[in-house]
Formats: sequence, C-alpha cells, structure tokens
Amino acid sequence: MPTPIQARAEEDLRVIRRAMERSGTFTAVPGYGGAAMGVVGVSAAIAGSLQPTAERWLATWLIAAAIAFAIEVGAMRRKAAHAGVPLSGSLAQRFALGLSAPLAAGVALTAALRSAGHWSLMPSMWLLLYGAGVVTGGIVSVPTVQVMGLCLMALGLAAMATPPEWGNLWLGVGFGLVHIGFGLYIARKHGG
Repeated sequence: MPTPIQARAEEDLRVIRRAMERSGTFTAVPGYGGAAMGVVGVSAAIAGSLQPTAERWLATWLIAAAIAFAIEVGAMRRKAAHAGVPLSGSLAQRFALGLSAPLAAGVALTAALRSAGHWSLMPSMWLLLYGAGVVTGGIVSVPTVQVMGLCLMALGLAAMATPPEWGNLWLGVGFGLVHIGFGLYIARKHGG
C-alpha cells in the first residue's frame, strides 16, 4: 500500500531538519555575555592578587567562575530565545559536550593540585583545559570561537613558561581581556 503523501512529507522534513542541524553552526554563543564574563575575569585577577593565602585565592577564582558561568548561561538563553534557536538541539548538545569534558577534567585536577599543594600549576592548567573546551565546543560554532580557544591555550602555555607569581596576570588576560575582546567581536559580527 502506498505511503500517504502527508506522512512522506513529514518524514522528508525530519530528514532535512536533521541534515541542516548537522551542517549548521551553533550561533547562541553570546558576545555580550562573553564580554561580561571577561569583566568578571579581570575583577577576579585583581581580587586574587590581593588574597593573603592560596586557599582564599582559590576561593576568589571559584566564586568568579560560578558568577561567569551564570552570566554565560543566562546570556546564551537570551540569545537563543531571540534568535529562535533551541538550546536542546543537537548542535547545542554537541557544543556543551565538547566544552564540558575538559571543564570536568579541570575540576578534578584542581582538587588534586589543591590536595598536593601545587597552586602554581592551576593557572596554566585552567587556561589550557578551558581553551581546549572552547576549541572542541567551537567545532559546531562560528570559527571565531575556536580561535578564542586557541588563544586561551597559548596563554596557558605562556603561564607554564613564566614565574608562578604571574599566574593572576595570565588568568586576567585569558579569562578577562580575551573574553572581552572576543565577546565584543562576536556581538558585533554574530549578534548579541
């Protein structure tokens, strides 16, 4: 018995929609949200440099990370809603998976480095892993996102090659200035 035309048309639309999702880019990366995250990063670098103990330095950066994460999620939701892009689609899921795996490794390594008292390794490790996450998540986004990730990784390597006292400087440049610069560029070229 022949397939009714409506059922065939619905199936064709599903196939086309899946193909478009696979070939498209995740455009809900918020530029202004990234710039706001950068302001948090610069603030954390300043506040972190003023902390009297390593534990308080770490607490400063973890609080900043939580604030930046909340800003990014909120900004991403706003941009996605404005653009009519679902955050539950396959591109958003691949972006989140690419970003979250290196971040989860960073959480585990931060705990291990803290336990071992290797505070000076944290800035380079954070920049390298966050940069790797941005690169891998950025595979499904606009190319600018991957370039940003590579810049963060380069800063992580620079942090390894310089005195430990420079850690806050590298973190401020990476989580601060890089986010501000790329965030404003993304906002201008790719919307909000």
